[in-house]
Amino acid sequence: MAEADAAPLLKEIFNHARLEHFALETADVHPGFDSGRFLALATVDLEAMSIMQRLRQVAVTFHATLPGGFATNLEILRALAPRINHNFASIVLPEYVALYGQDHFDLSMDALAFFTRFGSSEFAVRHFLLKDLSRSLKVMERWSTDENEHVRRLASEGCRPRLPWSFQLKELLADPSPVAPILENLKSDPSLYVRKSVANHLNDITKDHPDWVFDKIAHWDREDARAASIMRQALRTLVKKGDPRALHVLGAGDKAEVTVEAFTVTPSSMQLGGSVKITARLVSTASNPQKLVIDYAVHYVKKAGGTSKKVFKWKELELAPGAAVELSISRAIRDFTTRVHYPGRHAVELIINGEVLAEGAFELLG
Repeated sequence: MAEADAAPLLKEIFNHARLEHFALETADVHPGFDSGRFLALATVDLEAMSIMQRLRQVAVTFHATLPGGFATNLEILRALAPRINHNFASIVLPEYVALYGQDHFDLSMDALAFFTRFGSSEFAVRHFLLKDLSRSLKVMERWSTDENEHVRRLASEGCRPRLPWSFQLKELLADPSPVAPILENLKSDPSLYVRKSVANHLNDITKDHPDWVFDKIAHWDREDARAASIMRQALRTLVKKGDPRALHVLGAGDKAEVTVEAFTVTPSSMQLGGSVKITARLVSTASNPQKLVIDYAVHYVKKAGGTSKKVFKWKELELAPGAAVELSISRAIRDFTTRVHYPGRHAVELIINGEVLAEGAFELLG
């Protein structure tokens, strides 16, 4: 890909144009705001900074250039919030609350619930959870019944034990029970945005306390499509591991009764930047309809040798007795920020109801 066509770096969310936008809009809601000083401070060493470092620097700059104490400045930032022209960029406002509102609990928590409507306060609220878990969770439990979906999502997302891009909440890693009322309130939320957060939260917990998750969802109504969708996504890590309890919740707890008539991985060799096509033909040998959870795994070659297995979701289906199904999927083999590829033989596995039923491979050339 030509450099000119490359996607912009995430940190460019806080580029010079965005900072000028902040300065202009802040001056508009608060005449007399020193835009020049704001830009001078906010752009110090900007090019060398990561996205989260830029986020922090902008919040610190607001503190240095706004005219009053925390409560006064908060009113200005509340007026600024609907004027910010990018959802992620608006996270700078809850970041300000996290940095300077620790001694103003009620005012800060109310501000986080307001700011989250324009982006998300999920990172900022964790600082309050870290300082006083019980008090913060009481507020977040109230948020879980709020009429606004963004506030309800914050109730779940903010207290995830393993929230990406943020620090872990060690107390909740050790014991997730304090968040149970929040997740219970949201188990069949009408908003997909909220349900995805609940599923991700539960999936986090399965990595440390799978039994706790199974106990909690045992009484959920599986006929409720909303609750069922959360359960499917919440158990995805366990399903990829072939956990029989997770597969049972999905209706695929039994051994698959199928014959794999064909399983191909093409091309057999390739250069980095191409894609592999994986195909399978399955024929049922069962006397009754059966639920099949079909995944595939790629054993990626590591830099130091050996391989690392990564499981990917493929398809869930119900196969009638004697019926056949043909499946096909393509996967790009190119470097990402989260994965670098190395030359060598990459094994590919077909996994059905947690069991490897066929294998293939492709060679990545140097």
